[in-house]
Amino acid sequence: MPERLFVCTPSKLGAFLDCPRRYRYSYVDRPTPPKGPPWAHNSLGASVHTALKNWFALPPERRVPAALPTLLKSTWVREGYRDVELERAAYRKALDWLETYVATLDPQEEPLGVERVVAAKTAVLALNGRADRIDARVGPRGPEAVIVDYKTGRSGLDADDARGSQALALYAYAAQRVFRRPCHRVELHHLPTGTVATHEHTDESLARQVRRAEDTARDIMTAEKAVAGGADPDEAFPANPGSLCGWCDFRKVCPAVAGVAAKEPWTAVEHLGDSR
Repeated sequence: MPERLFVCTPSKLGAFLDCPRRYRYSYVDRPTPPKGPPWAHNSLGASVHTALKNWFALPPERRVPAALPTLLKSTWVREGYRDVELERAAYRKALDWLETYVATLDPQEEPLGVERVVAAKTAVLALNGRADRIDARVGPRGPEAVIVDYKTGRSGLDADDARGSQALALYAYAAQRVFRRPCHRVELHHLPTGTVATHEHTDESLARQVRRAEDTARDIMTAEKAVAGGADPDEAFPANPGSLCGWCDFRKVCPAVAGVAAKEPWTAVEHLGDSR
C-alpha cells in the first residue's frame, strides 16, 4: 500500500524543526499536556491581524482610518497582559501601527484573498495553510499572486527573513495551484516599523523548500511510527534546549528546560508601556 500523505500546515512543520519535543506535546500526546498562560504578544498579534481582515471586509468606500478604532476594539484580545495600564498602552500602539499601515494601502484594491486557506499536495505532503493576504499584481510576465505576511514583533525584518521563511515559500507554492497564476514574490510587512522585507523566489527555490518540508515530514512520520511501535517517546522526540524554552507553552511539563529562565506572559510587550 502507498504511504498516506502527511497532513500538515507550515506551523506544524515549524514546531518540529524548532523542537521535536514541543511537536510531540502539541500534536502527538493525547490528552495534550497542560499549557502555560496565554502570551500577551500573541493576543496583540491576533488583534491586529483580525482588525486588518475586517478592514478588507468593509466596502471600499468605508476603508478609512476612522474605521480602525471600532475594528480594533471589536477584535481586541485581552489575555496575557500584566495589568490594565500595559494593555491600554498596547492598544494605543496597535492602533497607531494600523493607522500608519492602512495609509499605505489603496482601499479600492481587492486582494485575491484575506486570511485565505491555500492547499496543495506533493508525493509526501497534504499541505494547507492560511495566508494573511494574497495580492493580485501585475509582474514582468503578467498577472501574478504575491504572499503578504503581517508581523507585529519587536524586531525588524530584512530580505534574509523573507528568503528563509519556509512558511511563505509553502504558501506561494500552494497559491500557484489554487489561483493558477505565478506566485514567486513573498513579503513580510512589519507594522511597528513600517518596513517591508521581500524576496523573489524561483521555481527552483520553491521546489527546494518543498523538499525540505517533505524531509521534515518523513522525520516526523518515522518518529511517530517508532512511538507507535513501543519506542521511548522522549527518545523519538528529543528536546532541543535553548533560548526558546523560556517562551514554550509546555515548559512546566518538560524536564529539559531546567536552567532556562521562564518568560512572563507580558515580557515581549512590556516595552510598549514605556511610551505614551
